[in-house]
Amino acid sequence: MIELQHATLLYGTVIGVNDFHLHLPAGAYALVGPNGAGKSTLIGLLTGSLRPTLGYVRIFGADPVKHPQVLQRIGLCPASDLLIQGATARQWLTLQLALSGWRRKIAGQRVDQLLQIVGLKEAADLPIQNYSLGMRQRCKLAQAIANDPDLLILDEPFNGLDPIGRHQMGQLLRDWTQQGKSLILASHVLHEVERITNAFLLIYGGRLLASGTAGELRKLLAGLPQEVVIKTSSPAALASRLAGQDWLRRLQRTTSTDTFLVSVDRPLELFQSLAEWISKGEIAVTQLTGSSGDISALFHLLVSRHRGESKVEAMP
Repeated sequence: MIELQHATLLYGTVIGVNDFHLHLPAGAYALVGPNGAGKSTLIGLLTGSLRPTLGYVRIFGADPVKHPQVLQRIGLCPASDLLIQGATARQWLTLQLALSGWRRKIAGQRVDQLLQIVGLKEAADLPIQNYSLGMRQRCKLAQAIANDPDLLILDEPFNGLDPIGRHQMGQLLRDWTQQGKSLILASHVLHEVERITNAFLLIYGGRLLASGTAGELRKLLAGLPQEVVIKTSSPAALASRLAGQDWLRRLQRTTSTDTFLVSVDRPLELFQSLAEWISKGEIAVTQLTGSSGDISALFHLLVSRHRGESKVEAMP
C-alpha cells in the first residue's frame, strides 16, 4: 500500500523528513509523535502535496506527484479547518461530491448516508460556524470518507476535543477499521490511538524511531533504559550492590531514606539481580514499581535516546 525509500524533505537547511524507510501493507496504523515531529510533513509526502527532496514515495504503487489520479483512492482529514463557515454540513458535503463528479440524486443519497455515519443528521442544516469543534471534526471526517477511499489519512483528529468528542471520534475510527479498511492516524494522543489500532509508527525529528505492534514495542521497551522505584529496609546494602553494575545509569535517593529511584540500561538484568540478592538474604525489598510498559513510556524513552540523554548519574 505505502512504500518510502530514503524519503527526505528539506526546507532550506531544515530537515522535515529524514531518510524515511517504510513499507506498509494494507491495514490500520498510528503515526505517533509530538507536535513538530514531522507527522504532517510525512502526510504531505503521502498525499502528493509535498515532493521529496531525495528518495521516493509510492502509494498503491504510484508516485502521488507524477500520478495524482492515485489520490482518488485516498481520503484526507487534515489538521487544519478548511470548512466553509457559512455553509451547512449538507451543503458542504454536496459540494464536495459534485466536485468529485457525483450526479445530484446519487450525491444527495450519499450525503444522507455520510451524515448518519458521523452522527450529524440532526444538525445537517445548521451553519457549520455554529458547530462545536467535535462536530466540525466529524464533518471533516465525512468529507474524507465521502468517496469511500481505500485509505483514510487523518492528521491529529483528536486535537482540541473534549472527552465526549474524543470518544465519538474514536468510535467512528474503530468502526472504519472493523470494516477492514486501511487507515493512517497521526496523533500525539497515545491512549486514544491504542484503542483504534495495534500497529504503531513512532516518529521524532523527522525520523522513524520504531515500528511494530504494541507487543513488539513492549519487548523493545524491556531492552531500553527504564526507571524503577525500589523501597527497601536495607538501603545501604542495596546502594552498594547497585553502584557496581555496568547497566546502572542513575541511582538517586528520594525524599524517603528507604526509597531509591534507579535508572538502568537493561531492566531485565536489574530484576534478575534483585531476585538473586533477595534469595540470598543480602537485601530486603518491600516495594518495587517499574515502568508502565505502555507505548507512551516507550516513546519517551526513545526520544531521550534520540536526544542523547543517556548519561550515568551518581547518587547525590
